[in-house]
Amino acid sequence: MNRPKVLVREPIAEAGIDLLRARFDVDVDSNGDLAGKIGAYDAIVIRSATKLTADLLQHAERLKVIGRAGVGVDNVDVEAATRRGIVVANAPESTVTSAAEHTIGLLVALARNIPQAHAALKQGRWERSTWGGIELEGKTLGVLGFGRIGQQVARRALGLGMRVVAYDPFVAKERFRELGAERAETAEDVLAVAEFLTLHLPLTAETRGFLGRDAIERLPDGARVINAARGELVDEEALADALRSGRLAAAALDVYSEEPYSGPLLELDNVVVTPHLAASTEEAQDRAGVIVAEQVAAALEGAVVTNAVNIPAIRAEDLELLGPFIPLAAKLGRLAMELAEGRAERITLSYYGSLAGYDTRLLTVAALNGAFQGRSEQPVNYVNAPVIAAERGIEVLEQNRRASRDFTNLIRVEVDQVRAAGTIIGNENRHWLVNALGFELEMELAPLMVFFRYDDVPGVIGRVGTLFGEAGVNIANMAVSRTRRGGKALMALSLDTEPPPELLAAVRAQGFDDARVISF
Repeated sequence: MNRPKVLVREPIAEAGIDLLRARFDVDVDSNGDLAGKIGAYDAIVIRSATKLTADLLQHAERLKVIGRAGVGVDNVDVEAATRRGIVVANAPESTVTSAAEHTIGLLVALARNIPQAHAALKQGRWERSTWGGIELEGKTLGVLGFGRIGQQVARRALGLGMRVVAYDPFVAKERFRELGAERAETAEDVLAVAEFLTLHLPLTAETRGFLGRDAIERLPDGARVINAARGELVDEEALADALRSGRLAAAALDVYSEEPYSGPLLELDNVVVTPHLAASTEEAQDRAGVIVAEQVAAALEGAVVTNAVNIPAIRAEDLELLGPFIPLAAKLGRLAMELAEGRAERITLSYYGSLAGYDTRLLTVAALNGAFQGRSEQPVNYVNAPVIAAERGIEVLEQNRRASRDFTNLIRVEVDQVRAAGTIIGNENRHWLVNALGFELEMELAPLMVFFRYDDVPGVIGRVGTLFGEAGVNIANMAVSRTRRGGKALMALSLDTEPPPELLAAVRAQGFDDARVISF
């Protein structure tokens, strides 16, 4: 069996390359026409220089995963990759420490005019009075964006004796309290008190140009601004005007709207600049290479890709509980869709028990992935399953419910009116089917199963056993359920081998409502 092929297009840590080579065939090649060679690979690893456009991805017939050794994925057409079912994974944790430390470096440099004093002394000028600074202790640092980097900046600033006021609507109140930061209700509340302001916002349509003339006017007179996140967050013309007029005392920038930057901010003595260095440490670069190699390996081996940008992410601390339920959700999605005969207008996912307290989006994607297997012209995976649902006009609903009558955790998948529900049992996380088509039963989900619906009359189980025995098909397990005595019944079998078509025809001829073989 041929091993998957990985193209490492840009340099990453040797440890990352070694990890990939232990499992796959790896080519390290930064030369030549990428469009002419990308079609031969199952995975590609890039940094920031390689541009993976929609046109280029049309040549990537085998590609399953793009690994971006770093944080941003601006150089990848994520939408085009998603439609082609290609996982896009990055290494967002790799630069957190480096970016936070660089931000603090800019903060200190800004307060004490270190770059300006350094440059003057190098040029032979001893200018002690010119470049005197201010202390950080007791000053207020406003933090806009309280994600991983923002929190690490806050932690370090608090260690310097600063007061930290932060805003992020997506971070729980408890997290602010744990770190000792004050939680602002709005971004404007931060601007109103920030003697120093540091930006750690994601770049979206709403945040582009966030620090413009209006936001600057909300800052206290003489405030100082730091941006080591995204250049496009700042209106550079408005910033330059505020710095010239004295409305702002100073600014420190590591990122710019266009890079390399050569604009007017470089001419101002009260601006500290670095050429996009926040992530440029040896440790961060090595860490990014290893992390992205792990993500690529996970994608190629069918494991959970925790850093995928086009699959709902799962936090490492949540993986212990949610991880075993991912393949269960996929099996239940496939079972429900098969029992519904492939027709669906709505797919409803319900989560019961402690599962309901977690972000269950990845479980929903897993169920959709299972539901559409074998029912699409293109390969279906965790990336494009939601796209396929949307393109087919299928409504997807999630319901998180706190209590389950009989089980600690339960997943139920409903395709229109057809239901299948299951749970995890035992230390080995066995996948257990507890309901199908409205019938309660308890049976382990097996790789090959058959489901029969029939009238609850004597002798059915014996007839089925005889027919399968005469055909040489061994029944590994059986479960039978009924709605009421003399009503409808459901029989589920797990088999060792695929039943021949004539066997199913013979079973149906015995008066069964349905006989459906499902392979997981």
